[in-house]
Amino acid sequence: MTDEPPGGPPVGPPVGPAPAAGPAGREPSRRPSRARTAELAGRQAAACDRLGSPLYGALLRRVAEDVTAGGPCAEALAGYEDASDADAVPLRLLGGVHALVLTGRAPGLAKHYPSAGGSFDPLRPDAGWPAFRTTVKDQLPWVRDWLTRPPQTNEVGRAVLLVTGLLRVLPAGLPVRLFELGASAGLNLLADRFRYTAGPFGHGPDHSPVVLRNAWQDAPPDWLRQAAAATPVLTFAERHGCDLRPIDPASPEGALALRAYVWPDQPGRTARLAGALALATERPPEVRPIGAAAFLREVTVQAGALTVVWHSIMRQYVPEDEWADVEQELTRLAEASSPQAPFAYLAFEPLRSGTGAGHRFVLTVRAGAGEPEVLSEAPPHGLPARPFEEGPE
Repeated sequence: MTDEPPGGPPVGPPVGPAPAAGPAGREPSRRPSRARTAELAGRQAAACDRLGSPLYGALLRRVAEDVTAGGPCAEALAGYEDASDADAVPLRLLGGVHALVLTGRAPGLAKHYPSAGGSFDPLRPDAGWPAFRTTVKDQLPWVRDWLTRPPQTNEVGRAVLLVTGLLRVLPAGLPVRLFELGASAGLNLLADRFRYTAGPFGHGPDHSPVVLRNAWQDAPPDWLRQAAAATPVLTFAERHGCDLRPIDPASPEGALALRAYVWPDQPGRTARLAGALALATERPPEVRPIGAAAFLREVTVQAGALTVVWHSIMRQYVPEDEWADVEQELTRLAEASSPQAPFAYLAFEPLRSGTGAGHRFVLTVRAGAGEPEVLSEAPPHGLPARPFEEGPE
């Protein structure tokens, strides 16, 4: 589903002003404070630095200063003073501006965005700030409307974890029936069409437009190499997804929404997304606009195939009462499974307990009604994966 953090996408070109209530239609706090908005931007800047986007780290630090000073960014973000980290308001701002860059409406800023053919100079990290500030000021209605739609990425790097989990539990010779929760545009439903490499290790179609290089931090573990050799080609007999606000990856608006939320100084992610969009245009995956629990109620196990339910970094956006229903459906599927009709549940989510909880992202695998196994971990964008080890981050 999303990213840092995920959410629902913009599905069309923004028009008109944002409502004053802010994210999710909440009423503003009684004492809204620009300091709160600046604080959110500062925290997101640190996260971008940590996750390999010095361009966004630098811009967001200046956004925080501009908000404090009452500049154009303060005007753009007015009404969002009581937003939480989960609302990802700074990422909404960045996504709206990036969309302007990608559509040619901010040529001055494009010079500083590698995704648009520009360049980022780490020795002059603030060089793009004047053009960014001017873009926000000149395109305020666009930016304000974009802010009403929470960010959503469909990070195909996370397919590394999906395929790792599949190869762990897939009985030899069986096809896969894949069901994804919070599937966004459904790009990871195409994981069998991606190529995965790590040094001499390779798995998946040789000529895929999506090549997930350096998929493992070191050499893949022996069991994974053996499983990949035993199943050189994955067969997805079915692929279905759900999302409350799915994106159509074959539409110009949907493709722009996905591209806008990829950080512009991360060319590997940009290239992976471009390849996945090409695959999705050929055969768009099915993603239904329905909640996770309702979606699972219609899923059954089937003889002669491995039924898989998968999700990545979306758990925190599902209300607790609905997630209880999701777990009930997962239990139903597990109890209905058998050697003839196997079932597996794969989740790539923040570690929820123990050292590093909330800051480490782990793949948990459960086959049938067995005990869950924390199999591997990776950065939130999915690359590179490594075996999970207990202990500090």
